[in-house]
Amino acid sequence: MSLTEVDRAASEVAWDLETLLAEGSVEELLDRADTLADTITAARGRLAGLDGDAWVALMTTTAALHETLSRAGNYASLHVATDTADPVKGARMAKVQERSTTLASRLIFFDLEWAALDDAAAEAVLGDPRLAFCAHHLRAARRYRPHLLSEAEERIDTEKSQTSSSAWSRLFGELISAIEVHLPDQDPTETGPTSPVRLEQGLALLSDPNREVRQRAAKAVTAALAPGLRSRAFIFNTLLLEGSIEDRLRAYPTWLSSRNLANEASDASVDALIQAVMARYDLPQRWYATKAAILGVDKLADYDRSASVAYSEAEFSWSEAKHLVLDSYGSFSPRLAEVARRFFDEAWIDAPLRPAKRPGAFCAYTVPSHHPYVLLNWTAKRRDVLTLAHELGHGLHAYLAREQGIFHSSTPLTLAETASVFGETVTFGRLLADTTDPAERLALLAESVEGAIATVFRQTAMNRFEHAIHTHRRDVGELSIDDFGQHWATTQQAMLGDAVEVTEDYRTWWSYIPHFINTPGYVYAYAYGQLLALSVYQRYEATGAEFVPRYLELLAAGGSMPPEQLAALVDCDLTDPGFWDGGLDIIEAQINAATEAASLAGRL
Repeated sequence: MSLTEVDRAASEVAWDLETLLAEGSVEELLDRADTLADTITAARGRLAGLDGDAWVALMTTTAALHETLSRAGNYASLHVATDTADPVKGARMAKVQERSTTLASRLIFFDLEWAALDDAAAEAVLGDPRLAFCAHHLRAARRYRPHLLSEAEERIDTEKSQTSSSAWSRLFGELISAIEVHLPDQDPTETGPTSPVRLEQGLALLSDPNREVRQRAAKAVTAALAPGLRSRAFIFNTLLLEGSIEDRLRAYPTWLSSRNLANEASDASVDALIQAVMARYDLPQRWYATKAAILGVDKLADYDRSASVAYSEAEFSWSEAKHLVLDSYGSFSPRLAEVARRFFDEAWIDAPLRPAKRPGAFCAYTVPSHHPYVLLNWTAKRRDVLTLAHELGHGLHAYLAREQGIFHSSTPLTLAETASVFGETVTFGRLLADTTDPAERLALLAESVEGAIATVFRQTAMNRFEHAIHTHRRDVGELSIDDFGQHWATTQQAMLGDAVEVTEDYRTWWSYIPHFINTPGYVYAYAYGQLLALSVYQRYEATGAEFVPRYLELLAAGGSMPPEQLAALVDCDLTDPGFWDGGLDIIEAQINAATEAASLAGRL
């Protein structure tokens, strides 16, 4: 492979995970965790009588335990992410999960005793300034009091988790990573021999400007999804049932309540977000009708939604992407660019496509005493550049919040997308500023609009799909493949309206999305984060350089405060019923700008 091909494919961009084991091997870390757990369990039955010094010692030890287990867990899981088919890596991850679960079972007493403290005693503990490093964590834990079971029940639930949700999630990941999409060897518009590619690569062809290429790629993806469809439906049904049992036993009023509690968001506030987005489904429908005119077709099919409106699809080498993203972050804050450069220079990124590598992209926060990692599946498209900027935003958030320690470095999911979407938006702004040709500006603006639609409207439609299947499982019973397909088509069509045809093939595409399996209820957080981030970016555009320190303060705060207080750092009021409308108005303005660009480019 030539140097140019190496750079284009990012084939040598691999992370170094060995630094996670600077304090010992996986086995040594697990043994150390056992010793720390012994110290913690010595406080069993005595929490109510501990003095301030004892509480500080106990929580310091607990922090060390979480750090130790997280180092071992991240080392094992990140190795699996790069090769889900390796049995040795899989066995190591299973061992870490099993040992971690056993330790968690031993420590269940803490949550129960802490929840049992009366409010006055708890406030006395929380008021100790020496416990500031864990105060918000402890306060948030008390919100679960109505949903806790007895210690015996909690221990059974914890012990069996490794053979229930986590096991099914692992199996689902292995099944998806093994999917091969068979595409023609040469011209995708011709019949003939096929070559297998990763699911990620097959899906990437849906952005091809040639409609015949998109149609054949969609057919190939549908064919690739078919063989394991029954198995994936069984996994879905099993986890839906497990969720319903868990919610019933813990007295959660809805299928989404436990996720909302973890996100420090009320059921009512989340419903307000979802209803606000659904009320503006006219925006994606309007854009897709415009896009049909741009592409010269009467009506889009589902496989046309991501089609590039560019006359040619721009490609970026890894070095070009690196320069662009670092330059974009540097234009906002040299401090952010300085930290972002370390991801490239110090092997904190794993980028190339590989067989059995986990699809998609993510950032692993790891632990505050270490650094984050970013995983990509690089295909050299412009979308990949923005994905790189997005995941680096997560990484910067994690890095700057590391001073908050293990209890407060991570935010609830509802704020987790703020830095990533912000970084992506800054990078998009740089791309647009450097583009003067009307046709190329149209392509960029269209990509931005479609990114917002995918993050806000599509994720909300997927939330409605989850709502439908969870409700079906609880009210009717096990879902057939056709049931899943019907709910998927109905909720997608509600968002797409008459502007897009939902084809029969598309009815199985629910079956490869990992969020439904790994983190049920998660998807609305994308809409939450996108609209919040757009509002944050709007503040930046309005105030300029004086906004930068406030934004860095937000990132450095991690999850040390409730979401409303964190958002207030950048002048956003999450309690305002009209807050979400402001973000939706920004998306509408983007659609207007893209439509105007299409007219100027002579495409309408």
